[in-house]
Amino acid sequence: MPKIKESSIAKLMPTQITVGLIEVADKVKEIRALKPGEVVDFMRAHAAPAVIGLQCGVYITDHHHVARAALEAGVETGFFEIEADLSRYDPDDFWKEMDKNLWVHPLDENGVRHYYAAVPHRLQDLVDDVYRSLAGYVRNAGGFEKTPTAFAEFVWADFFRRSIPVELVRSDFAAAVRLAIPLAHSQLAKGIPGFKG
Repeated sequence: MPKIKESSIAKLMPTQITVGLIEVADKVKEIRALKPGEVVDFMRAHAAPAVIGLQCGVYITDHHHVARAALEAGVETGFFEIEADLSRYDPDDFWKEMDKNLWVHPLDENGVRHYYAAVPHRLQDLVDDVYRSLAGYVRNAGGFEKTPTAFAEFVWADFFRRSIPVELVRSDFAAAVRLAIPLAHSQLAKGIPGFKG
């Protein structure tokens, strides 16, 4: 059973390159609307899975949007479920183990894979991927199911990236969401984790 740990959000280590900053902004508003006592409950309810890694750092393997939003909203600490302690690994073996367990996603905002060194060391350095926000909005609108499959929303982001022009996503996000929902229900999306049909 994972151990719950409390840690400084500013010291968290990401395990991906991108987040959807539109989604992050929504979560910042949600957190700022909470009363002080409610913030602790919110963070506890959104405990991020994490791995103890290089130099005993806490590497979160999910919930990057919540963590980045909490940081921007001025929340100092959060809660984490420790999935593994890999602190004894050397850097090469650490990242290989992270990859083997699907705990790292070194793809950029264009869906291009990079060396692990490209993964930012701080939450505030995560890069915006508008398609990742699009995937989150489409999921929330019932376009596909939330699934425990690792990085499923990035798979959806890449699916939308191939079909919806980036100019539309950036200039009229709501229109892009409206276009993406039926696309998510189409047979083209069959086989993507969370597909509803």
